[in-house]
Amino acid sequence: MSRLLYGANVQANGIRQHYLRYGGKGQPLLLIPGITSPAVTWGFVAERLSEHFDTYVLDARGRGLSSTGPDLDYGTDACADDIVAFAQALGLEDCLLVGHSMGARFILRAHTRHPDAPFSRLALIDPPVSGPGRRDYPGKLPWYVDSIRQSIGGMNAEDMLAFCPTWTEEQRALRAEWLHTCYEPAILKAYQDFHELDIHQDFPQSRLPTLLMVAGKGGVIGADDQAELLGLLPSLQIVRVENAGHMIPWDDFDGFFIAFGTFLGHSFS
Repeated sequence: MSRLLYGANVQANGIRQHYLRYGGKGQPLLLIPGITSPAVTWGFVAERLSEHFDTYVLDARGRGLSSTGPDLDYGTDACADDIVAFAQALGLEDCLLVGHSMGARFILRAHTRHPDAPFSRLALIDPPVSGPGRRDYPGKLPWYVDSIRQSIGGMNAEDMLAFCPTWTEEQRALRAEWLHTCYEPAILKAYQDFHELDIHQDFPQSRLPTLLMVAGKGGVIGADDQAELLGLLPSLQIVRVENAGHMIPWDDFDGFFIAFGTFLGHSFS
């Protein structure tokens, strides 16, 4: 039986923000997915999280059912401010933040831009650590753009196989259904920020317990990156999911949750 309670919209930071709520009991936890992942595609993760937490999964602007269109700012700072405004609009206190990839960059920036916001911990799931003067993010832009453009014309699980060959048919079907809601200019801006905005500057500013989860097969965060980030934030907790690529819970669902240990206050093992 699903733990999904409802989907809803809230006006926050001047836009419509759509979210899904799971569980409804326990400490609030806000999950921010990655660059082309509407909230619904992380439902299988939220179901597990909601065993312990009052779990909210947010559609970042330009994705899913949140506000989109040519007049919005899709930069990292605007999206980070959305997170703070969302939590405040719903009255979420002592809120855990979990972000994957792009979402990890957003939650870290949300905290450093708003250090008094009602957040208690940050879980950064394989965030891009590219930036000015650094190596490129390993995910290539055509992978995103080509699949989005195909989804606008209509695609199915079989079509998605070319882009996500290791995913289950159910996972590919859900992505095929929702990918068209990812607004291409929003994706382009996020990808641009991966290379033009250096999040390393945010790590020394973190005043919250912070976890970095690294995909062992993702190629996004290397050993040198981990050492550098530890130098910037010595309290940083680093865990690895050895047998997973960048989309960690798709590759190793149990390993993803085990990797949290007791960081979130509950053990999933």
